Amino acid sequence: MTLIECIPNFSEGRRPEVIDQITDAVRSVDGVSLLDVQSDATHNRCVVTFVGHEGPIAEAAFRAIKKASEVIDLNQHEGAHPRFGATDVCPFVPLRSEEMPVCIETAHALARRVADELGIPAFLYEDAARTSEHRNLAVVRGKGFEEMRDVIGGEPAKTPDEGEARVHATAGAVAIGARFPLIAFNVNLDSDDLELAKRIAIAIREKDGGMKCVKAMGLQLEDGSAQVSMNLTDYRVSSPSDVVAVISERAAAAGVAIRESEVVGLLPQDVLVRLAQAALYAKDFGREQVLEAQVLDTLL
Repeated sequence: MTLIECIPNFSEGRRPEVIDQITDAVRSVDGVSLLDVQSDATHNRCVVTFVGHEGPIAEAAFRAIKKASEVIDLNQHEGAHPRFGATDVCPFVPLRSEEMPVCIETAHALARRVADELGIPAFLYEDAARTSEHRNLAVVRGKGFEEMRDVIGGEPAKTPDEGEARVHATAGAVAIGARFPLIAFNVNLDSDDLELAKRIAIAIREKDGGMKCVKAMGLQLEDGSAQVSMNLTDYRVSSPSDVVAVISERAAAAGVAIRESEVVGLLPQDVLVRLAQAALYAKDFGREQVLEAQVLDTLL
């Protein structure tokens, strides 16, 4: 048995009663522990984190996707974050890197079940991808639900791995994958200058020649302030402290400071160890010096 983390993202961040129904579906499965729920009204999105062995966690993910398809209508959905599904993404993450094959197998089985039983077309991405065109989630998702209704099946990147090449009328499509731990990380500027946030996002993201393993976009929050919203796909290459340093420098050049940052979801312990090494100039600091890590190793 392999312990797996699952972090589905649902296209709802404004109605707590809807989010509760989805998380109740996760809680209904024995052997699964719900660890974290974070929602954002501007993005109109919530991120749910739970862990369990491969059988129970796949069942919990299916029940959550099913419930989301019943309570979220993308035709009525608006939000700053790109999306093409009521359950937009559902990644499985191994707690030990050598267990990635189990995550891939779990993703493939879930995609088949979602397509067969719910009629929602499923795309397999990152390590679970069957074709190179599907590895990059941003390429698959494109401009979201509204575009996917028209282009699904028209080219390899837009052709689902499981199910018909037709979006579900209200739930859209879903991307199901297996991947290395990703950090969803936002930096809020002490400014309402959306164009500045967009310029910084373009400058730092990998696809435009910026920092490796960084995806970024500029957004306007409900309070009017500007945000650089990011996914760090490999923190070993570009860490939160790396991107904060670059954003701070570019914002300062425009006379703007960083107001705050926020982490969406949970962080691997290794990220915090690396942040401590950088902040404290403690190159030799390691996990073995973390009290809770030592206690857990003793108990497990």
